[in-house]
Amino acid sequence: MDGAPRVPEQRRPGSPAEPSTPPRSPKSPGSPESWAAPEPSASPEPSASPEPSVLRFSVLGPVRAWRDGEPVATGSPQQRALLAALLLREGRTATAAELIDALWGEEPPAQALAAVRTYASRLRKALGPGVLVSESGGYAVRGTGEDALDVGMAQRLAADAERAKHGGDLRASRALLDRALALWDGETLAGAPGPYAQAQRVRLEEWRLQLSETRLDMDLKQGCHAEAVSELTALTATHPLRERLRELLMLALYRSGRQAEALAVYADTRRLLADELGVDPRPGLQELQQRILRADPRLAEPSSPAPPEPAATPVRPAQLPATVPDFTGRASFVRELGALLASAEGRVMAVSALAGIGGVGKTTLAVHVAHQARAVFPDGQLYVDLQGAGARAAEPETVLGAFLRALGTADSAIPDSLEERAALYRSVLDGRRVLVLLDNARDAAQVRPLLPGTHGCAALITARVRMVDLAGAHLVDLDVLSPDEALALFTRIVGEERVASERQAALDVVAACGFLPLAIRIAASRLAARRTWTVSSLVAKLADERRRLDELQAGDLAVKATFELGYGQLEPVQARAFRLLGLADGPDISLAAAAAVLDLPPGDTEDLLECLVDTSLLESAAPGRYRLHDLVRLYARACAERDERPGEREAALSRLLDFYLATAAQVFAMERPGDRLIDHLEPTQYEGLRFGDRQDALDWLYSEAGSLLSSARQAFQDGRLRRGVDLLWAAKDLGESGANSKQYASAAVAAKEAARSAGDRRAEGRARTALINVHLVAGRYDEAEEEASRAVELARAVGDFIPLYWASNDRGIIALIQGRNNDAETHLLTAIDGSRNDGNAPLEASALCNLSRVRLAMGNTSHAIGLAREGIRIYDRLGLTLRLANARYALGLAYTSAGRASEALTELTEALRMFRANRQRLWEGTTHFRIAQAYLAARLPANAAQHAEQALAVGCIGGDRIRAGVLTTLGESLDALGQADRARACWREALSWYEETGAAEAAGVRARLGSASAA
Repeated sequence: MDGAPRVPEQRRPGSPAEPSTPPRSPKSPGSPESWAAPEPSASPEPSASPEPSVLRFSVLGPVRAWRDGEPVATGSPQQRALLAALLLREGRTATAAELIDALWGEEPPAQALAAVRTYASRLRKALGPGVLVSESGGYAVRGTGEDALDVGMAQRLAADAERAKHGGDLRASRALLDRALALWDGETLAGAPGPYAQAQRVRLEEWRLQLSETRLDMDLKQGCHAEAVSELTALTATHPLRERLRELLMLALYRSGRQAEALAVYADTRRLLADELGVDPRPGLQELQQRILRADPRLAEPSSPAPPEPAATPVRPAQLPATVPDFTGRASFVRELGALLASAEGRVMAVSALAGIGGVGKTTLAVHVAHQARAVFPDGQLYVDLQGAGARAAEPETVLGAFLRALGTADSAIPDSLEERAALYRSVLDGRRVLVLLDNARDAAQVRPLLPGTHGCAALITARVRMVDLAGAHLVDLDVLSPDEALALFTRIVGEERVASERQAALDVVAACGFLPLAIRIAASRLAARRTWTVSSLVAKLADERRRLDELQAGDLAVKATFELGYGQLEPVQARAFRLLGLADGPDISLAAAAAVLDLPPGDTEDLLECLVDTSLLESAAPGRYRLHDLVRLYARACAERDERPGEREAALSRLLDFYLATAAQVFAMERPGDRLIDHLEPTQYEGLRFGDRQDALDWLYSEAGSLLSSARQAFQDGRLRRGVDLLWAAKDLGESGANSKQYASAAVAAKEAARSAGDRRAEGRARTALINVHLVAGRYDEAEEEASRAVELARAVGDFIPLYWASNDRGIIALIQGRNNDAETHLLTAIDGSRNDGNAPLEASALCNLSRVRLAMGNTSHAIGLAREGIRIYDRLGLTLRLANARYALGLAYTSAGRASEALTELTEALRMFRANRQRLWEGTTHFRIAQAYLAARLPANAAQHAEQALAVGCIGGDRIRAGVLTTLGESLDALGQADRARACWREALSWYEETGAAEAAGVRARLGSASAA
């Protein structure tokens, strides 16, 4: 070995190397006195201030610190590991996330961040001010001086030894290496836990061994062969597979006159390598054995080193496929992977494994990144398609044979077995910087023999499965393109001119492609090849979901074929799960819902779903939730139609609908104890979930809203109409929540149309009953009355009496709002009688509270207060918090009208709290409006303005009509505060709506504007 080896680099690429400094004399290993000590000044100034304290650190042994020669307590093993991680970064900042990873790896404790902060705080106190600094969300060790760390001192001594050697002074070079090695005090980073410490321990121990080999080589060159034998014997025992040490030992023994022992070392080495690695000794060792057998006289001359092995002609493979000229997006992934590959020089190996569904662009990204990183790997780039998604994946030994030939190995020198080829492959790559791109891998087992495993090399892997079992790999989950990236790719292929005039159509195309790069490329290529097509005509072709996958093929590119490869790898039970999951509409699906679809226990279902996630056919949207890409869903449905019996498809969707209906009924029952609605729902065969408390039930309802309503809509089309309509009834809270109101309204309209088309008057009556509330929430009172009137007719015709009193309650609200107080009273009395006859106490209480508002409008305030209190008593008895909020709301209105503002605010504030706790956003906004009115009546305009503003921000039940009322109240509040201009602006906006709709309130607002103008 020529020269002293450098410590394996861990600096970022491009960072300047630190300048060397003259060596200092070590004293005893591991002590700070063995490092640099500043030379005393020849003429110190008497008035000089005290010298600052000097800190020294050691990692070449236990992690230790000294201040002015006195030990500094460095704390627990984890705390010492954190200190070591900061010291070895040479002043660079380590983020908290990096330190957590350094200390605990992939399984940090729950309080890892707090622990890191505690360790840093303790070290800061121990080391003194200005040493451990916090910046940019991380920590760094600064201001310690260039000789503070033993690793830095060892690096400088090794560099000085190299210069002395090149200057011909072998004695000085050997002495300098002795001093560098003397800095080690046992095992590097002894006792420091964590993956970072382990990686650095391996790195620095390897460097220590290289320094020892270099020094021993100098011993032999200077004739110190007898002295070297004992040390070499110990080192070869500790590192039996290290051939360079064996070579030095053979030479030392031969020069000491112990030829037989030298040959015995070779025999032992040959047998050990064959047993352990299945390889022969390297050519240099074989040549040395032959020279010893021949008693080559040059071996006896210390100044005449053995002739170098004949160098093989280096071969620089350049096998990367061409990168696509229209590569678009993925900027963050390109930076992330590029940085990882650039760091390969200072690491044993950099491995990145890209996973994702077929067509997501794994190969395109990997090839693009590999081309950008070519300069980092000057010794070549290897590429292979491992055909992991096909029926016959490439065998690793076949790939290794091709790689070895590409690297210049003669066919005759390539062994037969996989193990021998892998060992030879690693040996050939030793000392070279080569990038290996393993495309389309089947699994980690196929990949492992193909990894370089040496300094300076790196591997990029693409696969449809997540290689969680590939130790040390940097895993990248590749998702579809963002809408902007997708549009940019489409534009680059089709051309800016054609897209610019039909931008919205282009967005529709990439959305129909699910933002999947392969699908976008196919669609764009078809359009680019047909100049007579418009982007809109392509949108029309992709609109039919049953034909979409057939449209997404061009030449040898086809989205369906890509998915078929992944599907063909599934076990039968996995394939069934994939097919049935594709049948369900909805943005995603929970584990419990999937278990209903598959008719399996949750544990078995989770195992299947996680297997599908690992194959990238299914995505894990969140813990316990899964989703299919839109195009993958279409493919799964096609597979279900082809491979699944019709009865099983229908049964799967029926179980899912039963699950949602049974669980929503459970939520409804917990929200409204005593409400008889659930007794009038369609029966279910599949059980739903059970909840421990109301909050868990509400959490389920709102988290499942999208999937639940999608299941209901799907039921309208597939012969499960009545259960789908009843699901809307059981989930009626979604219609008033604000967040899900539009989706609920759309489903209710679809239910009515489906029921009417099917001639099912019972289902139509119930769908119209659900629609009444939808129109009430939106403030469309005429439409609400029309639906309610028709719902009553249908319910009477089929004898479905529950919609009768439900609809009558809603009709009472509508009539009240429209000023038809007598009609309102009639409808509400009917609702009260119907609910009492059915034993439906919650609906009775609701009708009583609504009747309270009617009596209030009729001027009977005392009766209104009594009715509201009666409703509250019923709700209190039943424990109905949400409905109790409605009752308190009604009582608050009555108190406001009675001039009892303080009592009104108490009731309304409590109602607001309850609405907020039950996530009824629109009711929350409406209550803010009523609180504003109460504050205004109490002559507290500032408070009134505040609540009116919140009502506008949140939104209200009743749509634009109530919004106009809020604006009127806000204007009155601002006018009272002396903000006349803002008040007039509010009134003008309210008047605009009142005049447009012919509302009676217009006259009052117009009068206020007139008075304000006159003032």
